[in-house]
Amino acid sequence: MQNIRKRFWTDNYPEGVPKDIDPEKYPNLNALIDEAFDNHPQATAYTCLGRSITFFEARQYAEKISQFLMEEGFEKGERVAVMLPNILQNPVAIIGVLRAGLVVVNINPLYSSRELCHQLCDSEAKAIIILGNFCDKLADIISKTQINYVIQTNVGDLLGLKGKFINFYLRFVKKVVPMVSFSGVSTFQFSSLMKRNYPTDPKTVRLNSSEIAFLQYTGGTTGTSKAAVLTHRNMIANCLQAEAWFQPVLKELSTGKTSKTENVGTMVCALPLYHIFALTACLFLGLRVSLKNLLIPNPRDFKGFVKTLSKENFHIFPGVNTLFNYMMKEKKFSDLDFTELKVSLGGGMAVTSSVAERWQEKTGCSLIEGYGLSETAPCVSVVPVTSRVYTGNVGLPVPSTLVRILGESSQDLGVDEIGEIAVSGPQVMREYWKNEEETNKVFTKDGFFKTGDLGFMDSSGYLKIVDRKKDMIIVSGFNVYPNEIEDVVSSFEGIVECAVVGMPDKDTGESVKLFYVVDGQYNFNVDELKSFCRGSLAAYKCPKQFEERKTLPKSNVGKILRKELR
Repeated sequence: MQNIRKRFWTDNYPEGVPKDIDPEKYPNLNALIDEAFDNHPQATAYTCLGRSITFFEARQYAEKISQFLMEEGFEKGERVAVMLPNILQNPVAIIGVLRAGLVVVNINPLYSSRELCHQLCDSEAKAIIILGNFCDKLADIISKTQINYVIQTNVGDLLGLKGKFINFYLRFVKKVVPMVSFSGVSTFQFSSLMKRNYPTDPKTVRLNSSEIAFLQYTGGTTGTSKAAVLTHRNMIANCLQAEAWFQPVLKELSTGKTSKTENVGTMVCALPLYHIFALTACLFLGLRVSLKNLLIPNPRDFKGFVKTLSKENFHIFPGVNTLFNYMMKEKKFSDLDFTELKVSLGGGMAVTSSVAERWQEKTGCSLIEGYGLSETAPCVSVVPVTSRVYTGNVGLPVPSTLVRILGESSQDLGVDEIGEIAVSGPQVMREYWKNEEETNKVFTKDGFFKTGDLGFMDSSGYLKIVDRKKDMIIVSGFNVYPNEIEDVVSSFEGIVECAVVGMPDKDTGESVKLFYVVDGQYNFNVDELKSFCRGSLAAYKCPKQFEERKTLPKSNVGKILRKELR
């Protein structure tokens, strides 16, 4: 097992980034949250649909949630599901559940009834905080679950008078809020809970850092979705790791700002808060350092998204490759003011060189890449925020993190050798929820988490992801990595996005099949694309089959789902 002295990559950390963080600094996540609320109460915490709330207001709303749950008799460690888009109620609900000593189960609002049922049953959640728009899905399956409390909210509930008009419009004009009643369960309106009065000295729950904070379900891109058990310590650690990594930029942004009413800067929160990337990088880092989170409820409305950005100065922009790609195609994107943008961070899927190059050309800000998983809360490695060019790798392991590259027999591989990435650190999950068999599969005997991703580390400690282990294609005994082919094809003019999968082949075992989407402004013959591939790739890597699609299947954050193309 590697020891601290072998973390040679720390020699390449930017100035101001520590080699280690202290995951024991706080007894629980609530202590970190309370300190943040105390440090900058009058700064803006969240802005959404034209309404902003301060950290003080967010604390008050969250306390009403936590006091309600405790008064209703919820016991420490019970699970509460949160099924909300990026609206003001989302961070308030998450913090409120945590303050009550309960476990947050984040749920994708786009889930079908079947997917919702699986997650509620598996987590054994007793309550759910849900947007009214999705209550019909819940009504279909609630009798199969252990849910006995439903807290329903509507988009405008924290938007003041404007919100009342929004709620009326969505329910009675757009008719996107179904009229649903639940029998046999206690139902409450979020707006009513916010009007309740509780003691000024609220009840608290004693928690230690080893207790569960989140059941964070994996995206399920390679199989059935499993819940990573993330403890308070895991979340504290990754929040502090993110803060440490962003120090060079945070120092620059905070220069001259001493007032508790001032934000350090603005974070664009277009990634859904139910996804681990946004949960840590936006919600908890924002709380920690007083970044205003600009919540984007529907980032797929690119026209509306760009309009929102046109009214804001923004400094940090996390996203995924597909989001950056499609945003740049929006007509008024080039009219945005990017002069204050310090960090553009891609994660969740590989950032292609063509997207990164166009992003830097249009914004003047380099698109850096990070790597992580639900199981690691999520940060494992990130390109230094001081980088001014696209590097093509996923950076250096973050503070207090060990990374190994393992061979087929779990032996350590050397520099530039491709193997499975394994991680150890305070941010690594405790286990998979109620799944000892899967837990045993992913941990080595010395406690490293095997990510299932193939990659290598160079002599400076920079990590490069080659592909998912399960996505690798073997053509006549040669290893073919879809990411490499997709990066090449994405640079062909007129290609919007693409995906590569392996298909059975009687001659070579497997062959490469390419799926691609074409920009309507371009018109080319597929033979031109084939010729381009032959000139850019070794013969065995060249796609044998080509299929044009109008769209490609994607996960909740825009990650292309190769498994659905096989």
